[in-house]
Amino acid sequence: MIRKTVLGAALALFAASAAFTVTPAAAATTSAAVLKHYAALAHAKYEDSLKTAQALDKAIDALIAKPSEETLKAAKDAWIAARVPYQQTEVYRFGNPIVDDWEGKVNAWPLDEGLIDYVDASYGTESDENELYTANVIADPKLKVNGKTLDATKLNAKTLRGLHEAGEIEANVATGYHAIEFLLWGQDLHGTGPGAGERPYTDYDKASCTHGNCDRRAAYLKAASSLLVSDLKDMVAAWAPKGKAAKNVEANSKKGLTAILTGMGSLSYGELAGERMKLGLLLHDPEEEHDCFSDNTYASHLNDAIGIKSAYTGEYVRVDGTKLTGPSLSDLVAAKDRALDGEMKGKLDATLAAMNAMADRAQKVEAYDQMIGENNAEGNAVVQKAIDGLIDQTKTIERVVASLDLGKVELEGSDSLDNPDAVFK
Repeated sequence: MIRKTVLGAALALFAASAAFTVTPAAAATTSAAVLKHYAALAHAKYEDSLKTAQALDKAIDALIAKPSEETLKAAKDAWIAARVPYQQTEVYRFGNPIVDDWEGKVNAWPLDEGLIDYVDASYGTESDENELYTANVIADPKLKVNGKTLDATKLNAKTLRGLHEAGEIEANVATGYHAIEFLLWGQDLHGTGPGAGERPYTDYDKASCTHGNCDRRAAYLKAASSLLVSDLKDMVAAWAPKGKAAKNVEANSKKGLTAILTGMGSLSYGELAGERMKLGLLLHDPEEEHDCFSDNTYASHLNDAIGIKSAYTGEYVRVDGTKLTGPSLSDLVAAKDRALDGEMKGKLDATLAAMNAMADRAQKVEAYDQMIGENNAEGNAVVQKAIDGLIDQTKTIERVVASLDLGKVELEGSDSLDNPDAVFK
């Protein structure tokens, strides 16, 4: 087993009375059947992500048409709902190059929000690493990128694509969920104190516009929302029965199973336990939380963990309450080593229990950014327990790889876990 070091929700609760659609597994589960079902679940999850993004797009239309406290809240609620199925797809990113190459358009973070819109004075005015740190394209239709003028007179899909990672700077995130999140919530200026972003609805009200450029802000938000819908349509097509991603994963059993376990292990260890959780905990920095404007981070982490378990068990509950099941990696492992299968499921459940405890605290006691704050031993411990669960389940994922004779599998790492001293340099 090789680890590669990489620098770098609403809760998904479903009614017990939900309707169930069961895909029957073959009497003797085959790798081919497992991979076919794995692809089918990806298709269903991206379909749900698309449907909820389309609902978000409609809510944004309503906000722009009639800005008010109510329409802004409805758009925020739609954004939170859209994160639930999408976060459960993230386990498909690692191990599936088609997804990994695409993912940056929809879920890149963290972002230098000064590229997009106005920011508080505390944000600063410049960055040695990013000439567009406070470019504010909403206020300035003419930007200089690498010495060339970028015409942003029209804030449309083409302009946003040109801005995304402009100057080859990853923090110049111009599209996706987090650009939309910033435009709905605004900056969270509370640090590790209570409270999320507090953007006023009047930022979209042309009649009583706050912070200027309300028409351009609305145009940017609509363009970003439309692009999110378009990008998700591409991924739905890729995982359709004859789509490129589905065909790739089903073409070779060993490579396909490796993709599943790479996704589970890399998301568990390097990405979620490391870059998204331990790094922020080490630094006690609210800027390192995933959904930093909305304080929805706890739900995104929880749904990532649900997605990891889904990749193993072959179970997924759709946004309409329908449950999908079928031939799973769990079936293959159980056929070889029932004790190992029990261990894997037990550790996945233990991680979910820790994640749910963290989510419960986030809703009843304090937000995630408060939990990772300095001098908060109790909150820190709640987050650390979820991290420990992710690390522990990764060890069993490695044993599953060995039990299926898949050879060497590279899992994403993180300095925050593998070399913590480097984080402070």
